Amino acid sequence: MEAGFSTLDYIVFSVYAVVIVAVGLWVSRSKTGVQKTAQEYFLADKSLTWWAVGASLIAANISAEHFIGTSGSGFAIGLGIAAYEWIAAITLIIVAKYFLPVFLKNGIYTMPQFLQSRFDKRVSTAFAVFWLLVYVFVNLTSVSYLGALALEKIMGVPLQYGIIGLLIFSGIYSIYGGLEAVAWTDVVQVIVLIAGGLVTTFLALDAVGDGAGIFAGMANLYEGAREHFVMVVPKGEILIPDGVGGLKDAFQDLPGVAVVLGGMWLTNIGYWGFNQYIIQKGLAAKSIEDAKRGLIFAGYLKILIPLLVVIPGIAAWVLINKSTPEELSIMLNVPIEQIGTIDKSDEAYPWLLKNFVPAGIRGLAFAALAAAIVSSLASMINSTSTIFTMDIYKVYFKPEANNNQLVRSGRLVAIIALLIAMLVAPQLASLDQVFQYIQEYTGYIYPGVVAVFCMGLFWRQITGNAALWTAIATIPAGIAFKVLYPDMPFLLRMGYVFIILLAIASIISFAEKKTHQNPAYKENGAGIKSLKASYFFLVLGVVFAILGIVFFNDFEHIGFESIFMMASLFVMLGVILYTNVKMKTADPKSLTVDPVLFNTATPFNLGAAGIVLIVVLLYYFFWM
Repeated sequence: MEAGFSTLDYIVFSVYAVVIVAVGLWVSRSKTGVQKTAQEYFLADKSLTWWAVGASLIAANISAEHFIGTSGSGFAIGLGIAAYEWIAAITLIIVAKYFLPVFLKNGIYTMPQFLQSRFDKRVSTAFAVFWLLVYVFVNLTSVSYLGALALEKIMGVPLQYGIIGLLIFSGIYSIYGGLEAVAWTDVVQVIVLIAGGLVTTFLALDAVGDGAGIFAGMANLYEGAREHFVMVVPKGEILIPDGVGGLKDAFQDLPGVAVVLGGMWLTNIGYWGFNQYIIQKGLAAKSIEDAKRGLIFAGYLKILIPLLVVIPGIAAWVLINKSTPEELSIMLNVPIEQIGTIDKSDEAYPWLLKNFVPAGIRGLAFAALAAAIVSSLASMINSTSTIFTMDIYKVYFKPEANNNQLVRSGRLVAIIALLIAMLVAPQLASLDQVFQYIQEYTGYIYPGVVAVFCMGLFWRQITGNAALWTAIATIPAGIAFKVLYPDMPFLLRMGYVFIILLAIASIISFAEKKTHQNPAYKENGAGIKSLKASYFFLVLGVVFAILGIVFFNDFEHIGFESIFMMASLFVMLGVILYTNVKMKTADPKSLTVDPVLFNTATPFNLGAAGIVLIVVLLYYFFWM
């Protein structure tokens, strides 16, 4: 399944590669004899404007797992996989308004560093190890594998060589230049990936429309794959490949309303709010306002992403299933054997790129794919080195390390991470939808991440011991549910694990005797707004729990049990708001946050309202 790149394709792609490396090395150059500081290397010297923050966030996020993995899930399941993008757009509003301002105010470099200041070194180290394992063994490996799969299917590059080449290419400027090189090349990368992605989408839609244009193509796409345009997937209605030659229920990957009531919120909040290689872009903003605006900008880009990565997957499904090989041969004017087949869902985008994107433009489209891959790998490499250096090396090995030693440590650990990824990535070749692999295995830690970070940010009662035991229980609880309920969709499983972790954190926190005076304690009526809000959330949580119990059996086929996670979340919010002002003592390291920090200007509020409205309308039109 070789694409047969033309000379023009190679020229276009080569120009892209040279430009990216040149930009990365140029923006991160140092004056002669001047050594980079840790802030310059790990936080781009806090110089990013709002548009650079937003562009870099999306470039780091959109990767091979989207162009290849999400397109593969679009091919297998359909538009439902866009929930990860559209729920993320709303999540970015929450992160911009409530999380990022606190992190910026505290001047932190890494997420584990925040945990050390809020709890203690034990909690910080536990999460530092969590993130390092996920970045190296899940993120770096999966993204490099999917990128290499594209190289193999489109250009005929052997898988192992493709993995090595992509990792080295992304490491050239990220290891040398640090976050500054990563962020500013991301601005270029996001332009290339969106432009090239749109070209591929438009050409695919034109092909589905028999040359009558993209609107005719969209109409034919909807008509020819109506079952693929469903956001809420019921149990037993859509069967997809399981990666080992059989079929499985798509409900396993997207369990009905769990995408709006359950574990998908944990995935998105954990990823966008507390994931180092994502939030690091916000931490490098020039100001809190630039950070907030950057995340709103990223939210609008997230709404656009399914057009680039899901629609092509559905188009590939229609083209290969609704047309005979002979019809495709006539349409493309090539021999049948040259068209190839789609044996795995993740081969959909490379197949489309190979057959329906003409010479010259194919080089641009592949540059877009490469931009997505390389920008994400570069961000992951940089964040891996940042967490190891600031939370392991500086804490345990060399507390007095100077800037030169910190930067050198970051570069060394980045090289080691690349070598490990080169060895592990080829092992993913047996999977059908690598995007789902990423979601499931990061899902083992996100319930604990969200519980510990959110409580640490906003609850005065949670203690270091409670946070530590919540972190320790996270993975074993996930594994236990996987063993005991192997057929339970992982998004539902995450919800139940989250409920257990909330209980663990609450029990330990309340059990520990505290002597520190709660500075927010209100004895008589003052703080009434918090109390009113607490009663509202407590009642809402109870109502949701009752609804779950009453309608559990009636709506089990659409994953209605996910409402129990939302009920627990609302009850916990009520408990947090109530105890923050009504308990006399608190954890001595609890945060005092000025509410003014959460104020947002009219442009932000209008932008946030626009995102919510668009997402609600999309769900309304494509619900079931």
